[in-house]
Amino acid sequence: MTLTWWHNASQDGPGKVYWEKVAKDFSALHPTVTIEIEGIETNQLQRTRLPAALLTSDPPDIFQSWGGGEIREQVEADYLKDITGQVQAEVANIGSAAEIWKVDGKQYGLPFRMGIEGIWYNKDMFAQAGIAAPPTTFDELNAAVTKLKAINVVPIAVGAGDKWPAAHWWYNFALRACSVDTLKKASLDRVFDDPCFVKAGTDLKAFIDTEPFQPNFIATPGQNDPTSANGLLANGKAAMELMGEWNKGTLETVAEDKGALAKFLGWFPVPAITGSAGDPKAALGGGDGFSCAKNAPAECVEFLKYIVSPEVQKGYAETGTGLPVAKGAESGVSDPALKSILEATSSATYLQLWLDTAFGSTVGTAMNNAVVAIFAGTGSPEQVVEAMKAAARK
Repeated sequence: MTLTWWHNASQDGPGKVYWEKVAKDFSALHPTVTIEIEGIETNQLQRTRLPAALLTSDPPDIFQSWGGGEIREQVEADYLKDITGQVQAEVANIGSAAEIWKVDGKQYGLPFRMGIEGIWYNKDMFAQAGIAAPPTTFDELNAAVTKLKAINVVPIAVGAGDKWPAAHWWYNFALRACSVDTLKKASLDRVFDDPCFVKAGTDLKAFIDTEPFQPNFIATPGQNDPTSANGLLANGKAAMELMGEWNKGTLETVAEDKGALAKFLGWFPVPAITGSAGDPKAALGGGDGFSCAKNAPAECVEFLKYIVSPEVQKGYAETGTGLPVAKGAESGVSDPALKSILEATSSATYLQLWLDTAFGSTVGTAMNNAVVAIFAGTGSPEQVVEAMKAAARK
């Protein structure tokens, strides 16, 4: 029997190598099962390949799944296998993170990685610019941007060419402008009437107007390339990048000098905005998981359980490409930056799932496109909310 597996570790690197090992080890334990792997870049996988494949009679058996509103849409379209009965022990070991892959009390996938987003930075550049400590407020971040410009350094890299990395700036402004209750309600009922959503765009526009980003950011790809936003950070051409906890592995893939990267790389949480309505200790985050197609064989669920077993999760943590979710795998995290993310994730008062995932792909795509229009200078804060409302009515 052959299981087809689609994941997002598309670039040669520790993540891709590790998944190959996991597939091989599983096949050794289950000699009748062969696993055929395809690694596909995240945006292409999530927005193009997977939606098209799920419409066919032959989708991949096991595939990357982001939970939240997206998994609800897939369940409503009858694409996914209900695995509730087979994964109770795994769900108990993972804890609350597994909830994101539940719809109406039933389990349709399991996460293998979970963590919050933050700002990855170059400690050497901060020292050269006289920035004594990582910023904890946006006022301090703005001051750091000014100091970095004074030494002719690009303060922040952003990959607006791939849309979602730029949209994440708006998400974080929304997290600071909106109360936790407002965000929870918006995720459930897709109503975006609260003025905090317009304020997120106003705050973002004000930030873009300070010119913190590299030239031609609107065409810059997000990752997996030396000219991408994380290529700029990895190779000492920019001082900061807002990105999820998986970024360390991606940075290593594009770094010309991995030793130098390991020495200068640091991480800090997204700064608070003084006087804002949002919870200053709330964090934006999420994870990656896997789901099985509705008609996938039983072995698919066995493979899913194997991926989240503590031993396999510890090995995943050791790759440095993300933070594990299974209890018993924490000892695999040795990198100082990743340890600080693990601590910040556990001390966050509220973890908001990525907004394009939480609101579902229809609203998410419209929202991301409208946010990028603000970056391009062609859109407005009001147009983001209008686009979200229009998409929610579809």
